[in-house]
Amino acid sequence: MKVTITLKNLVKGIVLSCCVSGAFAAEPEKEDLKFGFIKLTDMAPLAIAREKGFFEDEGLFVELEAQANWKVLLDRVITGELDGAHMLAGQPLGATIGFGTQAHIITAFSMDLNGNGITVSNEVWREMKKHIPMENGKPVHPIKADYLKPVLEKYRNEGKPFKMGMVFPVSTHNYELRYWLAAGGIHPGYYAPHKGDITGQIKADAFLSVTPPPQMPSTLEAGTIFGYCVGEPWNQQAVFKGIGVPVITDYELWKNNPEKVFGVSKAWADKYPNTHIAVVKAMIRAAKWLDENNNANRPEAVKILSQSNYVGADYEVIANSMTGEFEYEKGDKRALPDFNVFFRYNATYPYYSDAIWYLTQMRRWGQIADARPDSWYMETAKKVYRPDIYRKAAEELIAEGKMAKADFPDFASEDGFRPPQSEFIDGVTYDGRQPNAYLARFSIGLKGDETVE
Repeated sequence: MKVTITLKNLVKGIVLSCCVSGAFAAEPEKEDLKFGFIKLTDMAPLAIAREKGFFEDEGLFVELEAQANWKVLLDRVITGELDGAHMLAGQPLGATIGFGTQAHIITAFSMDLNGNGITVSNEVWREMKKHIPMENGKPVHPIKADYLKPVLEKYRNEGKPFKMGMVFPVSTHNYELRYWLAAGGIHPGYYAPHKGDITGQIKADAFLSVTPPPQMPSTLEAGTIFGYCVGEPWNQQAVFKGIGVPVITDYELWKNNPEKVFGVSKAWADKYPNTHIAVVKAMIRAAKWLDENNNANRPEAVKILSQSNYVGADYEVIANSMTGEFEYEKGDKRALPDFNVFFRYNATYPYYSDAIWYLTQMRRWGQIADARPDSWYMETAKKVYRPDIYRKAAEELIAEGKMAKADFPDFASEDGFRPPQSEFIDGVTYDGRQPNAYLARFSIGLKGDETVE
């Protein structure tokens, strides 16, 4: 009798042979998976989990497929065409509360911290520089939106609406750009879904609209927008092309802010719980690989990401922000070792407080039209962010000897909340346990019982 042994069955056999007395993983219910992503460097944990064999270690055979935009990506997760995806942190929350598409999406894995920047056109930069303090011939960072305000007023006096791009209404980029503008006294506009207005431009001083990440540089070059907020490598691409200047990173806007997540539908997670845990295990290992030994693996990661089937930008462009430095104005490179964080500072843990911050921004700008009690924020965070699944994955990795207990938060005392965070550009402290008190501290934005009239 002829026996054919495929690579898939061989790997599966190795995985199952390691499973003894419940200390290791249960067999995944679904082995062949397709995950979506957008061409950004923060999709790296997916690429590394695949390329370094971490998915196969879990008995999973994963296809990664680039998606046209964030809406298509979300829709395909909801319909089941994708098993899961690299998502904007606001997407599972926005879908679950019904802003835009209604669907219960969850996340048990945070993909990174930081990684975004705000870029302006060369023309805007020349005008901004007139107002920015200088030291040794270089601009003093962080650069606040205060220095953009007189430029915006000049454009307005000339009858030119000041237009800026962000990647999606519930994206980190939208909220970071809005936060930066508002901290400088520039109103970024309100949403009013209860009135059928989801432009986000009601009462706006600066007009924000959606542009897919890879199209940001060309849209800026065409003059359709005067600036944008996006993830890498599309800020560095503007520097390389000589068409714009990144003025601030999100690390300087909010130190070690949560960025993308890995999202699946709740129905999928309920149907394939063992598979879900296996996916999270592989991605945790990939995230650690990306950060270990002081980012020593980043050059190899950049080489992988530069492939056309992943990010597809030039090696030098991706390396400019992935290997410990960030270039602002052409030639102005500065050390920024934590610009891309994948594992340090418990980056992969899905904190409730991270979810609640995004919900406060949805409320601040009118995407949540009416006041909600603090308890609602907590309940919604618990529906979407699933540290219980993350913990199971982590405990399996520890039991298998693949990770150490010290690699993770102390699960015995972890309550899902980071300590109050004060390292925002405007100095306002965020405490996830008090979302309404937090909102009340801003002079621009909805608070209390206020609504958009």
